[in-house]
Amino acid sequence: MFWGNVNGTNYLSWNKNQHIPVYCGSCWAQGSTSSLADRFNIMLGDKNPTPVALSAQVIVNCRAGGSCEGGNPGGVYEFAYKEGIPDSSCEQYVAHDPKFHLFGCKGIDKCKDCTWPPCPVGETCQDKCWAVEHKNYYVSHYYGLSGTAKMKAEIYKNGPISCGVEATDKFEAYTGGIYSERTSGMINHIIAVVGWGVDKDESGNEVEYWIGRNSWGTYWGENGFFKMLNKPGYDLAITEDCSAGIPTFNKNVEEQQPVFVQ
Repeated sequence: MFWGNVNGTNYLSWNKNQHIPVYCGSCWAQGSTSSLADRFNIMLGDKNPTPVALSAQVIVNCRAGGSCEGGNPGGVYEFAYKEGIPDSSCEQYVAHDPKFHLFGCKGIDKCKDCTWPPCPVGETCQDKCWAVEHKNYYVSHYYGLSGTAKMKAEIYKNGPISCGVEATDKFEAYTGGIYSERTSGMINHIIAVVGWGVDKDESGNEVEYWIGRNSWGTYWGENGFFKMLNKPGYDLAITEDCSAGIPTFNKNVEEQQPVFVQ
């Protein structure tokens, strides 16, 4: 099962690089917005000629779970439930926390347009920009989940999910193949799990693996993706802390308390 190839159709949004133009620890925003965008692509099917991509920069601008110093994907889904997330074309990804507003998240932080002349280096020129009307992408509800069985059922039924992993030095150097490493399970990075598969190891035995999408550029791993051995204790804790939401274009009117699916 791989949402990048379902009977020849790719439902996945494009890969990101959270570290350009400068380093930004926005993995929590990247993994969750990408997974939710995938789900909108799945929901729309062939009715949408352009793949959906949601703005991680808006999430950072609005402190919807964290900042470039790290964060929690649960805040992203809560923001999607309450406020809605704009398309990626609304805000250019700049890989840094907002500097032009001290308090709150305003319309210009969510979707804007700007005019001539080009902005000089070192200036923000926000006086030449203004907020614009835009479409929002919501979730009707959101929840956490863990464990192989729950993850597979969720991915198969609704699409990719965002999960935490322990990103080690060895994982950062990954170039391909089925990854495995025994680690402490201290989660410090968020990725998207977009499917799973089965292959044979060096001894000819069948092994199952997760297919993940990272946010470190397409030159990392297998064009930005990775395969992770599905074996507790050797999987960088990928099955321990995942999140998901159900896509909708309708704004919610009632509060929701986060739910965790054991």
